[in-house]
Amino acid sequence: MILITGGAGFIGSNVAAALSAQGLQVAICDRLRKADKWRNLAKVPLRDFIAPASLLDWLQAQSADIDAVIHMGAISSTTEPDADLILEVNFRLSQALWHWCASSGKRLIYASSAATYGSGEEGFDDDPTALARLRPLNPYGWSKHIFDRWVTDLVREGAPTPPQWAGLKFFNVYGPNEYHKGAMRSVVAQKYPLAAAGEPITLYRSQHPDIADGEQKRDFVYVRDCVEVMRWLLDNPKVSGLFNVGTGRARSFEEVARALGAALERRVRIEYVEMPAEIRTHYQSFTQAHMERLRQAGYHRPFTPLEEGVREYVQRYLSKPDPYR
Repeated sequence: MILITGGAGFIGSNVAAALSAQGLQVAICDRLRKADKWRNLAKVPLRDFIAPASLLDWLQAQSADIDAVIHMGAISSTTEPDADLILEVNFRLSQALWHWCASSGKRLIYASSAATYGSGEEGFDDDPTALARLRPLNPYGWSKHIFDRWVTDLVREGAPTPPQWAGLKFFNVYGPNEYHKGAMRSVVAQKYPLAAAGEPITLYRSQHPDIADGEQKRDFVYVRDCVEVMRWLLDNPKVSGLFNVGTGRARSFEEVARALGAALERRVRIEYVEMPAEIRTHYQSFTQAHMERLRQAGYHRPFTPLEEGVREYVQRYLSKPDPYR
C-alpha cells in the first residue's frame, strides 16, 4: 500500500490514479473542504482516506501494510499570509513523516518546489551544497527550503534516514485535476476559458526593462511527467536525493498563449495588464530546471514539450464535460 498525503490535490490525485491503474493499493490523507476537490478522486479506488489530524495514529496502526509514503500535502499558495500555519503544515508535519519513515523502514518521496530558488539569481542547481545560497521570496518557498536543508543536514551528519528518500523540486506544473486551486492554477487552466470563448488572453506586463511583455519565462512541466518521475523512483529504491523536476527548458507566457490557440485551432489575441502590487515583490520572471542530477541518477525518459502537453490538456480534459483524470 502507498500512502499519499495531499492525495486529493492536483499532483497527488494524478499519482493516485496512476498507481491505482498499476494495481497498487492507495490510501489518501487530505482535507476536501467544500469545493469540488473530491472529484479528483472520484475514479480512483481507495484503500483508505485519513484526516490529517489522525495521520500519525493511522500510520502506527497500518505500519505493516505500508510500502512507501508520497508526501504531497502542503499549503501551496504563494500568497498565503499565515506563516505560522505554513510552518506547521509544510515543515513540522514533514519532519514527523521523515522520522516515522526512518524509524519504520519505509520509503519517502516528498514535494519540494522551485519556489525555493527565489528570484533565481543563484541559479536553479539542485546540488545540496548550493542550498545555503538560496533566498526564497515567500513563506511557502521558505518552508520548503528549510525542510530541504534540514533533510540534507541529517543525511550529511549520518542520522537515521528512510531506506529511500527523494525530495522533488517541482517547477511550474500544469495538467488535469488542478481546478480547485483557484488563483494558484496554472496559466494554461486560467487562460483556457478566455481562449475558448474567443476573448483576448491577458498576460502581465513585464516589471523588468530587459524583459519584454509576455517574455517572462518559466519551466512548464506536464503533470504526467511528474508522475512518471515518482513511479520511476518507486521502481528504483536505491535512488535517493534532492532532484529538480522540470523540462530543463524555459518557455515564455506568450508561447503558452500561442500553444492554447494551436490546441483550439484558432488565432489568439493577447492583451497585457498590470501585475497586481501584492505579487510584484515575489514574482519569478524566469525559472529553468537543471536536470543533470536526475539524469545522472538514471532517469532518461523524455519530458513532454509544451505544445504537446497543452494540446493534450485542452483536447483530452479542459474541453470535455468531465475534465478530471
